[in-house]
Amino acid sequence: MSASVLYDAPGPKAAVRNRIYAVAGSLAILALIAVSLVRLSDKGHLAPEMWDIFNYAGIRQNIADAVLATLKAFGLAAVGSLVLGVLLAVGRLSDHKPVRWAATTFIELFRSIPLLITIYAIWVGFLTDYSMWALALGLSVYNGCVQAEVLRAGVNSVPKGQSEAAYALGMSKTQVMVSVLMPQAIRAMLPTIISQLVVTLKDTSLGFIILYPELLQTARLIASNTQVNGQYPYVSTIAVIGTIYVAMCLLLSALATWIEKRGRRAKTGIAVAGAAETPEILPAGSLAGPRTEGGPADGPGANEGISKTD
Repeated sequence: MSASVLYDAPGPKAAVRNRIYAVAGSLAILALIAVSLVRLSDKGHLAPEMWDIFNYAGIRQNIADAVLATLKAFGLAAVGSLVLGVLLAVGRLSDHKPVRWAATTFIELFRSIPLLITIYAIWVGFLTDYSMWALALGLSVYNGCVQAEVLRAGVNSVPKGQSEAAYALGMSKTQVMVSVLMPQAIRAMLPTIISQLVVTLKDTSLGFIILYPELLQTARLIASNTQVNGQYPYVSTIAVIGTIYVAMCLLLSALATWIEKRGRRAKTGIAVAGAAETPEILPAGSLAGPRTEGGPADGPGANEGISKTD
């Protein structure tokens, strides 16, 4: 039996017990799903007529417009949060105390306030007639604070020797941050950054509180204004809209995985110089310098001449 770092490997009895628990848990979950489907079917929520409403051109157009509105708000919020995150991260790492304190206060304040309150306060106080910008700004502020902490952790994870070497080369702190620290921090924290962007995409559903026509608001309007067999199609509408949300999040995650793999395959760094040619090894007798004119000749006769002179 091999032991893990976190726990001991289960023995034969524990392995059998774990399998029994897994099977029992799976059967319990399947039973709950079956009970839910039976109840929904008895109430008529799974009738084919409840799903036929999505064949209407008007409802399809409403959903398409809602997807476009959601992507617009997400695009603005994604760019805004990343830009604000970089600025706040640099400010919190600044050597100037007022800048560092201001960035820290901003981050801690808006991370503590619920996002829904932030969006609603911006909409009521400043952008009543521009719900899309209110939603995008609220998402940018909150997620920018989170991205700032992610980037700060990435910068602190870079070995200090690299910044010290950059300073030794005469680079300023701005050049070190832009050219050395920040690129490595972004590359190291890219999975976390993308995960937060997925959260930003899902948080666009909070736009319903300010009547922004994103997916959730459109789903509410479709379900509450359409009657089928005397019932409102909430279940079918939620299922369709939820599937669209899942598809968008999966596409964003796939894009992040592709970017990460491409970054790992990128050829970066300094090219290694080729090895120099090995010098030709000369015979032992040729190690002496070239013969000068009038000098003694190499070989036994030279030593003899010297001894005679002595």
